[in-house]
Amino acid sequence: MAPLTRSAAGRYAFPMSDPHIDRIRDLLREGLAPTALELVDESHLHAGHAGARARPDGGITHLRIRAVSDAFSGRSRVERHRIVNALLSGEMARGLHALAIEAKAPGE
Repeated sequence: MAPLTRSAAGRYAFPMSDPHIDRIRDLLREGLAPTALELVDESHLHAGHAGARARPDGGITHLRIRAVSDAFSGRSRVERHRIVNALLSGEMARGLHALAIEAKAPGE
C-alpha cells in the first residue's frame, strides 16, 4: 500500500488518483471533515466473487475505509457505519459492493 500524504489542511489522503477513489474521497471529506482518512481498494482480493463483477465500468467493488472524525464522537459503531453508508449510497447504487469500515472519533 502506498504511504498516506498529509495535506495543508492536516488531512490524510490516499495518494492514488482514480476517478472512483477521488469521488469517494470527496464524498467522505465533505460529509465527515475527517482528520485522518485512508481508502484501500481491496477489489482484487475478491476476484471471482459475484460482487467483484458488479461494475462494468471497472470501478471499485470492495473498499476498506479508515476514518477519524468528530462526526463519530458519542456515536455507536452501528451509527458510525450508517453515516458512512449514507454518504456512499450513490456509489453502492453504482456497483460498490462491500465496505470494511473503521470509524473512530479523535483520541480513540
